[in-house]
Amino acid sequence: MTESRGRSSAPPIFLRENFLSRAECFRAHYFLKFSASFFPALAVLVFLLLAGCGKNSLTKSELRAITSEVVAAAEKVTQRKSEITIRPERQPFQGAAGQLPADNIFVTLTDPSQTSALTRALDQIARRHKLDIVETSSGGMLRFDYALNRTRTHTIHVITPLAATTHRIAKQDSTNAKLAIILDDLGYDRAAADTLLALPFPLTVAVIPHLPLSTEVAEEAFRRGDQVLLHLPMQSELNSGKPEEIELHVGMTTTQVSEAVEGMLDSVPHAVGVNNHQGSRATADVALMQALMPALRQRGLFFIDSRTTAATVAYDIAERDGVRAASRKVFLDDTSTRDAILAQLDLAARDAQRDGSAIAIGHPHPATIAALREGIPRLESRGVHLVFASEVVR
Repeated sequence: MTESRGRSSAPPIFLRENFLSRAECFRAHYFLKFSASFFPALAVLVFLLLAGCGKNSLTKSELRAITSEVVAAAEKVTQRKSEITIRPERQPFQGAAGQLPADNIFVTLTDPSQTSALTRALDQIARRHKLDIVETSSGGMLRFDYALNRTRTHTIHVITPLAATTHRIAKQDSTNAKLAIILDDLGYDRAAADTLLALPFPLTVAVIPHLPLSTEVAEEAFRRGDQVLLHLPMQSELNSGKPEEIELHVGMTTTQVSEAVEGMLDSVPHAVGVNNHQGSRATADVALMQALMPALRQRGLFFIDSRTTAATVAYDIAERDGVRAASRKVFLDDTSTRDAILAQLDLAARDAQRDGSAIAIGHPHPATIAALREGIPRLESRGVHLVFASEVVR
């Protein structure tokens, strides 16, 4: 569950829904100067009207200056021991004309006790610049959204350490069965990502690129100790799935594939490998898979074949072209009920015990997350160890 609380640090004029246009403000200022000498009472009315002439947006230099203040505050609170990253958004969420992309600032604290001091510092910065601030919390993550006139300017992501995180990967005997669970389709739903990332297990999250939440979910997953994959959109058979805006499709050249992959990786930081999103048509096309593998090999990425079609050639070509690879054995939530998912989880565990390792793929559905929370401790008690996808590729 997430909790949020809004704190208005700006005076009332910054909370108004309607603001005067620049021309209206100019005329009101002129009339105020004229009326002050002859109609004092009217001047008061005009002065109140001018309260609506507050600043409507930040300039780029002002936005960056606030970003610098946030970074300086985080460095001071953590004594320069925190990892801090700034990732400007590619474009505004609402796409408003003239609206600057917000800055995303990621801060990993070294000690949970630093949270209060950083929260106070962020409040002071917002108050100083007459920004509204909304705080949202989930597990070991806090987000602070700054906004001016209801337009978001910054999101500060504060990742605090959890005790469970340090125990996510235990020492394992090489003979133990290894099970990697990949959770696909991250990047759409904030609440689903929050619930998933709060699980105290080593999960591999596959993030779809170029979505509003792609970068922040990948960054937060990495900082919480999970492993990140690029969930690479690929062409499906006709009418078998809704295509993403940018995807690999049959007929692309090696150069086109490499450029597309580079752009996708730019929006999914910390990706160490790739698995296909949809792709029943693409992964069955020899030429396209031959064009993809050099792009992955050059970047040191492994490939997980999600096996969305029995006709796939992706794994075989990856193996032939020197790209570390593996294939999915089990889909966890084709039937999205608790009992069905627990049964699939047990099937994946038996595959891991028989073969030494296995990969299962699911999605951040509430039933899937609940089943993982219930079922994984049982598997570990049977000697099946949850690992990252990178540990089962070869």
